[in-house]
Amino acid sequence: MRKAGPCRACRLLRRAAWALGLMLALLWAGEAFGQSGTLVQVEKAHEILRTQTVPVIGRLVARRAGLVSARIAGRLERMHVDVGDRVKKGDIIATLASDHLRADLALAEGALKEARAERDTAKAELEQALAEMRRQRRLRQSAAFSKARLEDAELKIKVARSRIAFAEAKIATRKAAVTRRALDVKYATVRAPYSGTVVQRLAEAGTYVRTGDALVRLIGTRSLEIEADVPAKRLSGLAIDQILDITLDDGTRHKARVRAILPSENPLTRTRAVRLTPILHATHRVLADGQSVTVLVPIGTRRPVLTVHKDAVLNTLGAAIVFVVENGIAHPRPVTLGEAVGDRIEVLTGLRAGEVVVVRGNERLTPGSPVRIVIKRRGASKASDREQNKRRGASKASDREQNKRRGGAKPRQGPNNTREAAPDAIRKRDRNKRAS
Repeated sequence: MRKAGPCRACRLLRRAAWALGLMLALLWAGEAFGQSGTLVQVEKAHEILRTQTVPVIGRLVARRAGLVSARIAGRLERMHVDVGDRVKKGDIIATLASDHLRADLALAEGALKEARAERDTAKAELEQALAEMRRQRRLRQSAAFSKARLEDAELKIKVARSRIAFAEAKIATRKAAVTRRALDVKYATVRAPYSGTVVQRLAEAGTYVRTGDALVRLIGTRSLEIEADVPAKRLSGLAIDQILDITLDDGTRHKARVRAILPSENPLTRTRAVRLTPILHATHRVLADGQSVTVLVPIGTRRPVLTVHKDAVLNTLGAAIVFVVENGIAHPRPVTLGEAVGDRIEVLTGLRAGEVVVVRGNERLTPGSPVRIVIKRRGASKASDREQNKRRGASKASDREQNKRRGGAKPRQGPNNTREAAPDAIRKRDRNKRAS
C-alpha cells in the first residue's frame, strides 16, 4: 500500500479550513439572530424660535437697465452684439463710421499747431522789441539817441504782448476743438456702460442714427434685487437691513436683506413697494428680470415651536405619524403638522419636547417593534465603504498573484528533495517494474 502524497494532505487541509470557516459563519449568524431589534437612528424633538410669516409674491428687478444710445450722429457701420449676448463693462456694442471724424480731428490738431507757431512768433517779436528798447535807453546820454526809436520800441513791446495773449487764447480754443474732435472719434465706438445682457437690438448696420438714438436695450443681470408690494398693515414687522426668507420659483430657499421701504402707497391695493437685496446661494437657473419670488414677511414676534426632522414623519393613509421610542420599543404616534422650517417641520399636536423619535429606519417598523439605536457619524459610512473597497482590491490582487504563481510553478518537491512525478509517469514506471 502506497503512502498518501502531499496533494492528498493539501486537500485535507483545505477541507478542514472550509469546515472551520463554516462553523465560524454559523456562530456569527447565531449571534446575530440572538440580537433582536431593528437598527434605527433617533433624535429628540426640540423647540426652536420661529417668527410667524405671511407669503408675499414679489419679482426680481434689475437695478441697472435701459437703452444704450449713440452719442453722435452718423452711419452705423457694424453691430457687434445680438439679442441674448452677455457683455462686460467696456465691451464694444456698435461702431459708427469715423473716417470724416478722424479727418476733422487732424484739421483741429493742425490749427492748434498753427496757433502755437503764432505765439512763438509773437514771443520773438517781443524779445526783439525789448532788446531795441534797452539799446535806446543806453544811448540816452549820447548823440546817437533817438527818442522816436525808443517810443517805437515801447509800442512794439505792447503789440507783441497783445499778440502773445491773443495766441494763447487761440491755443486754448484750438485745444478744446481737438478734445471735441477726439471725443467724437471715441464716441464712434459705442461701448457697454455696465455688465449685463442684451435683450433687444433696435438698429441695424447701414442705417443713419442721430444723437440719442437707441441701439440696444441692456439689462444688468448681476445687480438684481427684489421688489415686493407689501400690504401697509404688514409693514410694522419690517425694518431696514432686516434679513428675510425668500423662495425662488424653482423651490430653492435663500435670504434677502431689506434695502428700502418706499414712502409711496398704492391707493387701490393699499400696498407699498419694498426693495430687498437677495443673498443667493447655489441655484441651477439663470435669474431674469421679472422672475417671481416669494418673500416671507414676518407678522408677529418670535415664538418657540416644537419641531422634528422631516425624515421622522411618515404618511400613512393620509395621516402623519412618527415612531416614538420608549424603553426600546417603537410606538406610532399620530401628529398634526405645521409649516416647514428648513429641513425640519413644526409639530402642532401629538408630541412633547424631549421625546425620542425615529429618523432613520422608521419605514421598516411596525407598532411595538423592538429597536436598537445606532449613532451614525457624518462620514463614517463613506470611510467604511472606502475601507471595504480597499480590502476588496487587496483581495483581488492576492488572488491574481496566487493564480500567477500556480500557472508558472515548477513541479513540487517530493520526499528527499526529489521532484514529484506526474500520475502518468508513475503508472508507466509501475508497469515497467512489473514487466521486468
